[in-house]
Amino acid sequence: MQYNTQAKRLRLPEYGRSIQNMVDYCKTLADRGERQKCATGIINIMGNMFPHLRDVNDFKHILWDHLAIMSDFDLDIDYPYEIISKEKLNARPEKLPYNFTRATFKHYGKYVEDMIQHAAAMEQGEERDALIYMIANHMKKLFIAWNKDNVDDRKIFDDLAMFSNGAIVLTEEDVRLRDVRDLVGGNMGGSIGKKRLQNSNNRKQK
Repeated sequence: MQYNTQAKRLRLPEYGRSIQNMVDYCKTLADRGERQKCATGIINIMGNMFPHLRDVNDFKHILWDHLAIMSDFDLDIDYPYEIISKEKLNARPEKLPYNFTRATFKHYGKYVEDMIQHAAAMEQGEERDALIYMIANHMKKLFIAWNKDNVDDRKIFDDLAMFSNGAIVLTEEDVRLRDVRDLVGGNMGGSIGKKRLQNSNNRKQK
């Protein structure tokens, strides 16, 4: 008795050994016309195995590619599509270009630094104030998650000023960030701090 573990390895296991045996048999047919009919029949069976994928773009094309792969690109028939080449199938993908830019402080991350730079370049107004207030509260939340202790708003304001090269200057008298319990609980709302931020900017403009 022969077990599947003793048989040759399947090139596309999702189709099963019966389909692979059909492909192997198709390769043995001497008449080209018979091979073509046999290949078309195999494609129809393969398609019926995955009816939920029939609406996928190029579904038929994918099936013919799979037939070529299962035949080890050794099935002499007229393919209705330009099938994938053996060289392209076995080629290694190109390396992805990773961004190795390091964040100044890992607990804030590079995206926070980028958001601060964006906010610093914005025109004065409510939209800028709202963004700065949101960023400051998010920085406080990240700092607490990293340090596990409370943090003074002054520390957040100092970091904001540093990242923005002095373009964003806040004080504890003008702005009060959310309470630690609100930040940990996910309540990022509130208008007290934003209102004070707007009043602070108004006074600076005067």
